[in-house]
Amino acid sequence: MKPLALAKSRLAPAVGPVLRPRLALAFARDTVAAALSCPAVLDVVVVTDDPRAGAALAALGARVVPDAPGRGLNAALAHGERTVRAGRPRAAVAALNADLPALRADELARVLDFSAKFPRAFVTDAAGIGTTFLSAAPGVKLRPAFGGPSRARHLDSGAVEIDLPDIDSVRQDVDTGDDLRAATALGVGAYTAEHRSAAAAAPDR
Repeated sequence: MKPLALAKSRLAPAVGPVLRPRLALAFARDTVAAALSCPAVLDVVVVTDDPRAGAALAALGARVVPDAPGRGLNAALAHGERTVRAGRPRAAVAALNADLPALRADELARVLDFSAKFPRAFVTDAAGIGTTFLSAAPGVKLRPAFGGPSRARHLDSGAVEIDLPDIDSVRQDVDTGDDLRAATALGVGAYTAEHRSAAAAAPDR
């Protein structure tokens, strides 16, 4: 997770500079809370250098590690993978975006169950371009290629696209005001809901 001062910059035109970092943290809290409530998830590791975000997510039960590589999202995800497997070398791992405020534990469980059939598998975002979830079976490297048109990169890398019905909450990441309205329509978690009225009412500007 990026430092809150930098996170969700594309959301600022829709919600303003004050609400933007608060929403970024709320998205992450709802994502982590949903993941931890999923019976298929043993634990959640968050990679971030932001002390406020780290404290809030650790309070939910996540294990927070610093972004030691400091080289962007994919390096951070690989660092998280190494952190998990340092203690459990044969663990299956999955990377999940921190901006899934509508995430539902039951939908994540279905995705995890399906992904377990393949060495690597991923979920495409609601726009059909990016990626919100990537998994790797025990003994298989995660090889994350998130950012921009990552669906194509993950397909090219041999990962299997997960095309299950009714997993919209796993697909709906939030970068823009339109994304936020779509997530709100699905039903966001408690932390995002605290800001929902102000965010939903704010026009793009």
